[in-house]
Amino acid sequence: MKYSITLLLFFALYLVTFFMLLPGLAYAGTVIQIDADSQYGFAEQYFLKGEYSRAVDEYKRFVYFFPGDDRVERALYQCGMAFYIGRQYADAIASFNAVIDQFFSSELAVKSYFMVSESHVRLNQYSAAVINLHNLITRSHDADVKDEANYRLGWIYIETASWDNARLYFEKISRPNREKFRLERLSAELAQEAGIARKSPALAGALSIVPGGGQLYCERYQDALIAFLLNGALIWAAYEAFDDDNNPLGALLTLVELGFYAGNIYGAVGSAHKYNRGKTEQFIENLKKHTKIDLSGDPESKSIRLSLRFTF
Repeated sequence: MKYSITLLLFFALYLVTFFMLLPGLAYAGTVIQIDADSQYGFAEQYFLKGEYSRAVDEYKRFVYFFPGDDRVERALYQCGMAFYIGRQYADAIASFNAVIDQFFSSELAVKSYFMVSESHVRLNQYSAAVINLHNLITRSHDADVKDEANYRLGWIYIETASWDNARLYFEKISRPNREKFRLERLSAELAQEAGIARKSPALAGALSIVPGGGQLYCERYQDALIAFLLNGALIWAAYEAFDDDNNPLGALLTLVELGFYAGNIYGAVGSAHKYNRGKTEQFIENLKKHTKIDLSGDPESKSIRLSLRFTF
């Protein structure tokens, strides 16, 4: 009797397990097939919808499953663009370099060089951006490519306020493309950099002999008032302490005042540097707004069509 019950329970457990596994067995027998067009279209849809992380995954899947497809280069480039738009600049550089390494003689390789440079600039890696563009100029025999690289180099030097270097690279642009890059107007605007308002850090420090004088010179009026009142109050308090024969308190207040007084001078010097940076950045932003040409990295852009020819 006990044997029959045990057998019955075993059989029931077998049936339950079988029916639980049945959907999985049916699924295991289903083969999911993807084709190149569907996979690439899937990646493109994510990119167009702004879901860049998913787009990258689908582009990479496309490259993995269809390495011989003619759209592999574009998929790698789109990965770079997705990373770039998503502000993942280090990953963007890696993707664009993959295009350059595998398809060095193509139009998208040229665009990848430019996007690598732009990504380095976004990371404030100006030296790397300059080296990348110099490599492109060295490899390319296309005058349009060289001119755009020189134009971008000029703007990198503008970003770092290296005005003479910027002019040097703008001058390297060939005459047929000078109008295209609006160099006449750019040169005229750039010449105004000599008129950027500046404050002397040394003078700001010297004027701070009177607390707040340096900040007043740097047009930081609230800071000037605070420095004057705070230092004045400490000097007065120290004087009163000594006058009341409270020498320990007077010495302590004098020591504290010396710290604030030194900070007043240091702050004035820093204010002069901050003032100069602010005016320079304002000049650069106005220069961009009035003279810089939008050089799109979008491979569908028809405004700039470039080719690259290498010799080894």
